[in-house]
Amino acid sequence: MRGIAAGPLVLGLETSCDETAAAVVSADDRILGHVILSQDMHEVYGGVVPELAARAHLQKVDVVVDRALHEAGVSLDDIDVFGVTAGPGLIGALLVGVCWTKAVAYGLGRPWVPVHHMEAHLFAPSLEEPEAEPPFIALLVSGGHTLLLHATEWGVYRMLGRTRDDAAGEAFDKVAKLLGLPYPGGPAIERIAATGDASRHRLPRPMLRRNQRPDDPDFYDFSFSGLKTAVVEVARSLEDAGALAGERAHVAAAFQDAAVDVLVAKTMRAVEQTGCKRVVLGGGVSVNQVLRARMRAGVEKGARGRVCFASPRLSLDNGAMVARTARFRFDRGEAASFQASAAADLAFPGLVEGSRTPAARRV
Repeated sequence: MRGIAAGPLVLGLETSCDETAAAVVSADDRILGHVILSQDMHEVYGGVVPELAARAHLQKVDVVVDRALHEAGVSLDDIDVFGVTAGPGLIGALLVGVCWTKAVAYGLGRPWVPVHHMEAHLFAPSLEEPEAEPPFIALLVSGGHTLLLHATEWGVYRMLGRTRDDAAGEAFDKVAKLLGLPYPGGPAIERIAATGDASRHRLPRPMLRRNQRPDDPDFYDFSFSGLKTAVVEVARSLEDAGALAGERAHVAAAFQDAAVDVLVAKTMRAVEQTGCKRVVLGGGVSVNQVLRARMRAGVEKGARGRVCFASPRLSLDNGAMVARTARFRFDRGEAASFQASAAADLAFPGLVEGSRTPAARRV
């Protein structure tokens, strides 16, 4: 092994959706090996097909792990802790990673640590950005989740708001499909929106009103289904007039503008109400450059704070964020028994009093 810091060497495995990813992370947070294999067969279906995703994970997990170990210059015998995403996610896909990790950990006599997928996204920026440390406000936006949290320290979180229906990434995917754009929808909409004029089609900003107060149930919460419905109505009207093709970029720009406005405004409310001026962005949607720019304008220029986010490679689903989170949990003595398993609705760990989140299963 080459110059690895003393402490646990962690292998992180991610198979919650359509990326098979593995990484080896040292005790001082250096990423020694990092491999992500994205599944491209879902594009023809316009979304992830759970059975196909699970089958692809099963076929590729050994190759991905071997490659990550090779990059790190280590073997399985050198790994001290095995971390894996145990939820939330597609249950078939999750079980591939969890069963692989438990089997290898059991065979080698090593501990295994189940990781919450969204907490892993919370840790991802800290692998590259030294200032991405609590306390901070976190906006986690992905294909399946939109969460707003106040992290006072690692492992201690207050859930401020969450989506009540579609997640932000899901809304991007659905609108992209409606506009005839390829999957995944987020990058496709961002590309075409760059050539559009958002002001040509005024769309609503759901659950964002000036008269809302901090004690209102929807003050921090998100809703994107109404925005999606508004896009449907605009698109149908344009299609009936034979004008959709020429307006596609403008509709995409209007949708992106509305979604980003809501995400930034809700986050700024959290900054103002808590007095915490450090914001961490996580999840696949956080790669959106318009979101990053407007969040910076609001936090760094308006509130004179700091916005932290990971590189695109670490913002999307990856094994490094899983390994980093697993090491944190392992250091707290949270290795799991071999009877534990995956849970598609795994509860967010470390939530404190005052958190607003639905009941969910624990490993």
